[in-house]
Amino acid sequence: MTKETLKTELEDLEAKLEEPGFYSSKEYPKTAKRIAELQELISLFEQIEQNEKQLIEAQELSSGSDELAELAQIEITELESKIETLKSTISDLLVPKDPNNPKDCIVEIRAGAGGDEASLFAAELYKMYVRFGETHQLKSELLSDSPSEAGGYKEVVFRMSGPEAYGTLKLEAGVHRVQRVPATESQGRIHTSTVTVAVLPEAEETDIEINQNDLRVDVYRSSGNG
Repeated sequence: MTKETLKTELEDLEAKLEEPGFYSSKEYPKTAKRIAELQELISLFEQIEQNEKQLIEAQELSSGSDELAELAQIEITELESKIETLKSTISDLLVPKDPNNPKDCIVEIRAGAGGDEASLFAAELYKMYVRFGETHQLKSELLSDSPSEAGGYKEVVFRMSGPEAYGTLKLEAGVHRVQRVPATESQGRIHTSTVTVAVLPEAEETDIEINQNDLRVDVYRSSGNG
């Protein structure tokens, strides 16, 4: 992908912003995000071009044997490193991303093997995710819970919303295991407990258009009193 290709796409998207009512359409948030991505990529390409020009100039100066040539050699090393870093950043940005990453997500934590100890572990995981969200600009909202008699959770479901919520938490899905001596264990035996975590991207609202010609309306009338 070249800078010219990115600029063409950017111009097309910016033209959409001039359309009446586009800012209030559901397409606007995705378009605005893509515009920001394109602007960042184009800026990186321009930085590479600028550094490559400076590199050519430094290479010409480095051919001598004076102090200026020595400084040019140092600059060449620095510029080559900058260019490689910029190219690596562009490569990372161009890797296809999971389209669900920016979405809010629903997290379900269920106690597995281990009885009361598993329910306590589930509660600790829930508190950990809530705290993690607070330190990473994510907001948690408890949706439902099923407390256990031991003070933990048989099941707890919550929403996590904010920038890249699903992308941040999706790798937490799976079975989590802990091996430790429970507080209620009098003989110091190690117990193994498991908890399952499911992370689901929150579905987006969609507009449903119903063709009136596809509707069938039946009208019933009762006879007699009532």
